[in-house]
Amino acid sequence: MDARLIGFSRVLQPMQHELLIPCVLLDSVRMGTTVATNALLERKGEPFGVVITKGFRDLLEIGDQTRPDLFDLSISTKPSLLYQPEDVVEVEERVTMEGWTLNPEGQSVESLLANAAKDGEGRVEIGISGEVVRILKPLEEESLRAELQQLYNKGIRGIAVCLLHSWTYPTHEQRVAEIAKSIGFTQISLSSELSPAIKAVPRGNAAAVDAYLSPVVRRYVQNFLSSFVDSKAGKRCDFMQSDGGLVSAEKFSGLRAVLSGPAGGVVGFAKTTYTTQSGIPIIGFDMGGTSTDVSRFAGQFEHNFDHVTAGIKVACPQLGIETVAAGGGSRLIYKNGTFCVGPESVGAHPGPACYRKGGELAITDANLILGRLVPSTFPSIFGPNADSPLDINASMQKFKELTDLINLERTAPLEPYTIDQVASGFIRVANENMSRPMRSLTEQRGYPTSAHHLCCFGGAGGQHACFIAKGLGIGLVVVPRFSSVLSAYGIACADVTAESAAPFSVNLSKFDNGETWTKLDGRVFELKEDVCRKLTEQDVQKEDIDYEAGLIVTVGCSYDGSDTVLQIPFSQAAMEDFVAEHLRETSFSMPRDVLISGIRVRGTGRSHNYAPSGFADELAKLESSSNKVQAIPSSHQNAYFEFDSGGQRVETPIFTLSDAIRGSEISGPAIIADKTQTIVVEPGCIAKILSQHVVIRIGKNVNVNKNTEDEAPLVADPIMLAVFGNRFMSIAEQMGHTLQRTSISVSIKASREPIHILLVDTDGSLVANAPHIPVHLGSMQYAVQSQHRHWLGKLRPGDVLLTNHPEWGGTHLPDLTVVTPVFNPDDDKEILFYVASRGHHTDIGGTSVTSMNPISKELWQEGVSVKSFLLCSKGKFDEPGFRELFAEPAKYPGSSATRRIDHNITDAQVAMLNFEKAAIAANVRGAMLMKALFDEFGVKTVQFYMHQIQSIAAQTVRSFLKGVYAENKGQPLRARDFMDDGTIIQLEIRIDPETGNAVFDWTGTGPQTHGNFNSPISLSYAAIIYSLRCMISSEIPMPLNQGVLDPIENIVPKGSFLNPTGVVAISGSTISSQRLVDVILRAFSAAAASQGCANSLGFGTGGKDAYGNVTPGFAYGEAIGGGSGAGPTWHGSHAISVHSTNTRLTDVEVIEARCPLLVREFSIRKGSGGKGLWKGGDGCIRHIEARIPVNCSIVSQRRVFAPFGLEGGEDGARGRNIWHRIDPEDGSETEINIGNNGMVRLARGDSIRIETPGGGGWGKMM
Repeated sequence: MDARLIGFSRVLQPMQHELLIPCVLLDSVRMGTTVATNALLERKGEPFGVVITKGFRDLLEIGDQTRPDLFDLSISTKPSLLYQPEDVVEVEERVTMEGWTLNPEGQSVESLLANAAKDGEGRVEIGISGEVVRILKPLEEESLRAELQQLYNKGIRGIAVCLLHSWTYPTHEQRVAEIAKSIGFTQISLSSELSPAIKAVPRGNAAAVDAYLSPVVRRYVQNFLSSFVDSKAGKRCDFMQSDGGLVSAEKFSGLRAVLSGPAGGVVGFAKTTYTTQSGIPIIGFDMGGTSTDVSRFAGQFEHNFDHVTAGIKVACPQLGIETVAAGGGSRLIYKNGTFCVGPESVGAHPGPACYRKGGELAITDANLILGRLVPSTFPSIFGPNADSPLDINASMQKFKELTDLINLERTAPLEPYTIDQVASGFIRVANENMSRPMRSLTEQRGYPTSAHHLCCFGGAGGQHACFIAKGLGIGLVVVPRFSSVLSAYGIACADVTAESAAPFSVNLSKFDNGETWTKLDGRVFELKEDVCRKLTEQDVQKEDIDYEAGLIVTVGCSYDGSDTVLQIPFSQAAMEDFVAEHLRETSFSMPRDVLISGIRVRGTGRSHNYAPSGFADELAKLESSSNKVQAIPSSHQNAYFEFDSGGQRVETPIFTLSDAIRGSEISGPAIIADKTQTIVVEPGCIAKILSQHVVIRIGKNVNVNKNTEDEAPLVADPIMLAVFGNRFMSIAEQMGHTLQRTSISVSIKASREPIHILLVDTDGSLVANAPHIPVHLGSMQYAVQSQHRHWLGKLRPGDVLLTNHPEWGGTHLPDLTVVTPVFNPDDDKEILFYVASRGHHTDIGGTSVTSMNPISKELWQEGVSVKSFLLCSKGKFDEPGFRELFAEPAKYPGSSATRRIDHNITDAQVAMLNFEKAAIAANVRGAMLMKALFDEFGVKTVQFYMHQIQSIAAQTVRSFLKGVYAENKGQPLRARDFMDDGTIIQLEIRIDPETGNAVFDWTGTGPQTHGNFNSPISLSYAAIIYSLRCMISSEIPMPLNQGVLDPIENIVPKGSFLNPTGVVAISGSTISSQRLVDVILRAFSAAAASQGCANSLGFGTGGKDAYGNVTPGFAYGEAIGGGSGAGPTWHGSHAISVHSTNTRLTDVEVIEARCPLLVREFSIRKGSGGKGLWKGGDGCIRHIEARIPVNCSIVSQRRVFAPFGLEGGEDGARGRNIWHRIDPEDGSETEINIGNNGMVRLARGDSIRIETPGGGGWGKMM
């Protein structure tokens, strides 16, 4: 019997004896469930078919082509498909957008309709978004019906439908549904209904998830209801949805059920903790056994509309819940001199060591031996027979063994650790892990974390809440009295909700209050009516619908050219509200038009009479009273706490929550316990017992991280190594988030991810990086070092530098690096550290249509090159100098300046008063966070751990290299390969067995070439640091840093193509770095070759013509994935970014909306992976047609030399670049191979077909 039914039976047993539960005994039933979550995680949903536009059968499998874990050569964490590839139906139909937003001449609906007849085949219509679409091919129904019938005959009863541009033209999808229904399909999920927004992949994933899970959810609901008389669970039965609202059992769907369980907790803390009087936002902290959920509430539920669940990116409204793999069952590990907590969990079986089943140490064990748990409050359900109490002795024995192991490394003058210190250290690291998503939810979006209250719930949260609040600077912790069942309470307090959304495109900046407003207002009215209808269908009475506050209308707003869409309340002040919200969240505003892309209406219907009591009034009365009542402890136990003087054990009072008098106070250290939760009150904190809450005031002067600036010389602490590693990584990630959300360049903003962020110390050594693009991992710090040496002693606060030159640490010219020094606040001449950010710009001028110039021979042809430029001087942005710099390429013959200088400025300018921009805004964010870290710990301490983190990484690499030396019996490692022009890449690696140092010697590599694949020396460092990190990935539990390269001597002959002079072309250098990685991994026998390329494809118009005339235009570029190499235990992955790149491919619908291009095909290139015991991954096919005359460029490799296999595995297939040229006379098509590098002029109707290489195979086939 279902656990919930068992619960019902136990509660109702005195009142009924029938087999079925009578409906009359219940008023209503409200439930949350994890059935959909579990089915998605375990891949146990219902089989279904996918119906998709012809040419895109593999679109959802390819996704955005990124790999989830940058350093996992096996790409083992890539999510598996929800459907079988053979169950995909490609349907003959095609719709595209008629206009394109990058058109420099602008466009209007009227002009597009007027020119429709002469602009191509098919017909045009106005889509529901108000934009013009062209129906190139009508839906071919006969073949569709036949293929759907075949699916049905296989026993499949569900389909997910995703046709291109159905978000604005849903007619074809609706007709597919009619046909499928007539055949007998019972589950039909249309992407246009579930997520009416541009971007085919997340919308298609929404349909797939719904088709996969809805039958499972429906069976679950039916099975539950079948246990009641007449299958009715009370007068009404509602289920919690992922968005925090209830929905009737009949309308509960799989897509909306994924976060059903956690959503109840968010509603619970919002209803019981937030008070409108104070308006202080709340951070929800739900700590369970294997993970912790973190969320935020500030008066309204915050929803995400594009998120990743179980590895699948889905477009669907869900509450903003961040999850971190840290809970009571998180495993405790000591690795390479560092304390690590998780992400592995000991699970429920065998569970922590104290569960008496032979489990490993976990956070629960640490809390137990420290006396922060009260064993008598736990039932005797442990051990093999589930009848024994917790076993503290088992925990203590394992901690003793671990402490002894750690102390072997702590030689004099270091004092050995005690068991308590080790356990407390792991608690501290766990707290830091759980604090990281809280900072992400707040600081990353412009909210000070310290301005929040912390509401803790879940079984384990109370043991950690005070410590976490101290570290975050939060002054108040709120624990609802029944916090361990707060999710259920939240479900009881929730309202029935309904939502309706529609695309609607309008330029707010050119908004008129006449006809356009009438259309918009009319659409909003229609959506409101639809929401009210949905609510009444769920038996919500009209009088229970709040037509004022209960109908929330928002519009999706963004700056023109940006992918950052914010939901803004609908009003005539929407544009001003958007600008203010964007400024707060991203720290900058833009002088650009504001666009509306969609409307969303969310309605609520009151369905209960619960009125949860808040705590604010009660707390205020208590604290204003002069009559203080001290609670009386029920017992005492010895427990370990951290005091200002250090950690020590004290006799600690234990209070039973149910016996504590309302209004009484409890001063820490203390423990408050009941049968379902334990609350630890840290020293310096005071808990106040209220009627429905326990409120804990955090002492104003309490700080878990004491500033030790004036103390004795520092020694490395493994605990603090983990803490600082976490902090540095968090800062780098927040900088990356800022850069992405504030960028305009198609290559930086959220559609792709060619950015990189790092923190470096005063000598330019890498401390931490946000793991975005591997090609920058080892190269970017050299750009900082060059600036440091050049400007030594000359920089002042407010100065910001720009560079991209290959001899100054650049990779290729499109990658602009912005460097910001951060100074000692007490000495404006002392630089404490640098923050730096790098982003790829599609257009920086030059002789090509994009910044990836395929035919360049010299550096000047590739656009603006900057050795060092003072972008900001003492806080003042040098816009005239910047414009002059970017106009420089136009002075050369046949070369143009950048076509969109405004985009370049937006992506490079600094947050200065009224004009704040992306790259420097990211650096400003990093500088602010680092300064806060200095304030918290002290300058000396922070700088000390900057170096210690590097030292640990170096030690790990040396250990690895010594092992390689022994395995290869002291022989040097050698490998070589050839670029497509025949240039040799040759490497010998010599390892010193005593020190673990290694020499990477590239002597014998070919000379620099009269072409664009020359590679700056910084990229050889990037290839080395990336490759080493991959081979020891699990051994470095901290951010990637300079220490990985400390044991390495890199010999690269000057004048070779890996260390060229400053005049030769380098635009293809990032692709060259792919080849270097393949060679390094080959030398170590780590993996077969991956595609060895990034397939940089570009399109554009405008610029300077042969006569010197300059015309406006556009530029678009992308990097296309291929097959990854197989390894000794894994198959390669298909159509994915490999090694040096990890860029998100722009969604096909976005390309067609912005550019005059039509994507004909995007699919996996079947059979292109090398055969072997372990098969190489397949490449992909990308076929794009020009809808107007455009220039097209391709920069690629592996068109001559195939990706090699290893250990008997076969080579992967070489790539091909084919120009499909239409004869203007007779319309016939000719195929022309344009080689690995080329630039062609596509006429209207011409197309380019890129077939990317496969990965090499591993091992002989059996």
